[in-house]
Amino acid sequence: MSSRAVATLLDQLEAQSIECHSFMVVHHGHVVAEGWWAPYSAERPHLLYSLTKSFTSVAVGLVIADGLLSLDDRVVDVLPDHVPAGISEQGRRITVHHLLSMTAGHGTDSLDEAWQREPGDLVKGFLSVPFSEPEGTRHTYDNSTTFILARMVERVTGQGLPELLDERLFQPMGVEGAEWDRVASGAAFGFHGLHLTTEAVAAFGELLLRGGRWGDRQLVPREWLELATSRHSETLPLPGWSQNPDFLCGYGYQFWISRHGYHGHGAFGQYCVVVPSHDLVVVVTAAIDQTDAVPGVFWDYLLPGLDNPGSAQDDEILADRLRRLSFAPVPGSAAPERSVKAKVDASAEDSALPDGTKVVVEPVDGGWLLRLGSSIEVAIGHGDWRESSPLGRPVVATGAWQGDTFVAELFVITTPHRVRLVVDADAGTAAATWSTVPLTTPNLELHLRSPLMTRPDVA
Repeated sequence: MSSRAVATLLDQLEAQSIECHSFMVVHHGHVVAEGWWAPYSAERPHLLYSLTKSFTSVAVGLVIADGLLSLDDRVVDVLPDHVPAGISEQGRRITVHHLLSMTAGHGTDSLDEAWQREPGDLVKGFLSVPFSEPEGTRHTYDNSTTFILARMVERVTGQGLPELLDERLFQPMGVEGAEWDRVASGAAFGFHGLHLTTEAVAAFGELLLRGGRWGDRQLVPREWLELATSRHSETLPLPGWSQNPDFLCGYGYQFWISRHGYHGHGAFGQYCVVVPSHDLVVVVTAAIDQTDAVPGVFWDYLLPGLDNPGSAQDDEILADRLRRLSFAPVPGSAAPERSVKAKVDASAEDSALPDGTKVVVEPVDGGWLLRLGSSIEVAIGHGDWRESSPLGRPVVATGAWQGDTFVAELFVITTPHRVRLVVDADAGTAAATWSTVPLTTPNLELHLRSPLMTRPDVA
């Protein structure tokens, strides 16, 4: 792999303002480049959003191989206690295949309406939402389908989805520390919510690339992975998404078919890209809006650099650059004797805290202690980052005084999201806004709890 090709890729990511948190490139089974933008780091798990769906697909493949489920099994037969009264004939016909390929027949993502219809039973809500197309005829990206697959896996195995994947996949691969966000009942979402390190996602990509084989063990049947990563339906432009050509090549079983190979994808730029023709895996964690730049920049800048080692000098230049990847700490002064009290004005767009939340900033050695309301205390560094876990999930923060304004960046470090806090000392007001608003809830307090447990309001 050409180090210059990787450096050019980094140049393009910067030029297009693509906010990456980590990346890893694996070629011929070797990690040829990797990097984390501080304060993100190698040992941290990162929320994968809908890249979680591809792991759920593997779980389905395992139970099908065990003979506990089949592609033709119907939801109404496996989960009869979740069938709504007056279910339509089409609802009765929905199978595992329709769920995996997202061809159940809903015209749009059913998640929001399904939860509105049945707040305590998403399966029943999904089967109650009217179908606009015959099953098996049209792909519609539909989060509910993966939630139902997770519940079907759990029903036939008697195991939770996290426990099944831990036993059958993560432990044999040596992957530790997988975390799962959950709905209020305690069940894993299935369609989102898995947190893994970048290396673990890359290992998953290698497992896919090797046909389910890890070392001397066949962890996942090759036949299933070939089926899951094959094109089962045509894909159409998604509402609100840019016209990304790598999302218009078809859909497999919870995998997107790409111009080169296939990929798992999660909101805000979580990618596991597998290119069998080049023996290549690329993993990215990020905080970006839907964009047509990724994974296209990989084709434009990485593929031409394959099997071209370049020079040792180029390698050293790239290695030094990768070591220095970082977000900039908040600029400004320490003002070590200065404290401030304020209240949150939640009229600001994308507010992370309720209106009127008390904010107290007190100086401590080399930084500050931030109090939000009555239950959250966050350590903030000056010129660097400090870590705290006020409610169980880590936050890494940096801040500074800029005149009469205190500014801090609070990284919810195991997610793509961070909060910018701006405190006006003269006015006694504060604004706390998300860089990218989490899809599950804008309430910062919930995101500081581990595991996050909520019913998502996903439009």
